[in-house]
Amino acid sequence: MEDADADALYDALDWLLKRQSRIEKKLAKRHLEEGAKVLFDVSSSSYHGHCCILATYGYNRDGEKLPSIVYGLLTDGEGRPVAVDVYPGNTADPKTVPDQVDKLRERFGLERVVLVGDRGMLTQTQIEALKEYPGLGWISALRFSAVRNLAEAKAFQPSLFDQYGLAEISSEVYPGERLMVCYNPLLAEDRKRTREELLTATESNLMKLAAQIARRTKTPMTADEIGVRVGKIINRHKMGKHFILTIEDNLLSFDRDAGSIQREADIDGIYIVRTSENHNMLSAEDTVRTYKSLGQVEQAF
Repeated sequence: MEDADADALYDALDWLLKRQSRIEKKLAKRHLEEGAKVLFDVSSSSYHGHCCILATYGYNRDGEKLPSIVYGLLTDGEGRPVAVDVYPGNTADPKTVPDQVDKLRERFGLERVVLVGDRGMLTQTQIEALKEYPGLGWISALRFSAVRNLAEAKAFQPSLFDQYGLAEISSEVYPGERLMVCYNPLLAEDRKRTREELLTATESNLMKLAAQIARRTKTPMTADEIGVRVGKIINRHKMGKHFILTIEDNLLSFDRDAGSIQREADIDGIYIVRTSENHNMLSAEDTVRTYKSLGQVEQAF
C-alpha cells in the first residue's frame, strides 16, 4: 500500500471512530425495538506488528502462534450489524457479555430484548447474571457434558430421536428454563467419524509406548514413568475416558472401554437449546431457529 493510500485509510478510520457511538445509536434505532432478538458473537484475528495495545497472546482462532485481537459483533435478529467492540486478544468470550447488556439498556435504551449467544458465550455464570435484569431474556445452548448428564439422568431418551428431530423437555437442574432437545444426523455422523479417528490415533500411540516398554529390559521403566507418558498420550486427543488402562513397572496394557464409548455414541448428534422465553413468546421451533441464526453473525465476520 502506498503511503498516500495508507494515510487516507487511517484518516477514514479515525473519522469513523469519532462517530462510532452516534452511528451505532442510529443503527439500533433503525433495526432494534423493545422485545427484539439480538445476536452476539465474537471472533479474533492475528496481529502482525508491535503498535497495537490490544494485541495480546490468547486463544487465537486463526490457529497462529501470534498475538490477536478479539472483536464482538452485535446484530439484529436478521444478522444486520448494529454495533462492534474490540478487546485484548486474551479476553474470554463470556467477559464480553456485560458490555453488550450495558449497551442495549443504557446506550440504546432497550429494556426488553432477547440476547442470543452460543454456549461458550452465555455460560451458566453469565446466565445467572442476566437473570438479574428484568425484561432481559436469552437463548443459548448446553455444553456437551450437560447434555450427557441429562441423558444419563433419563431426562430424555436418545432413542426417540431416531424418528423425531425435536422435543421440548424441562429439568429441575435448570429451573424456569425451557430446553429444546434437537437431533442433527449430519452432526451425529461427524462425531462418530471424529471419535473413531481420535480413538485410533490414541490407540496407535499407546501401542508404540507399550512396545518401547517391552524393549526396555536392561533399564525397566517404572510405573510412574509410564504413567507420565500415558498421560501425555491420552490428553492429546482427550480420549482417556474411553480406555481401560493397566500400568505397572515395565508394563502397559489397555483396552477400549466399550461402555463409555457407547454412552457417548448414544447422544451423537444431539444438542439442547435453552431459553428463558415462555411459549407465548417463542415456540420450540422458533427458539431453535433463532439460535441457529447465530450463523448470520459468522457470515458478517
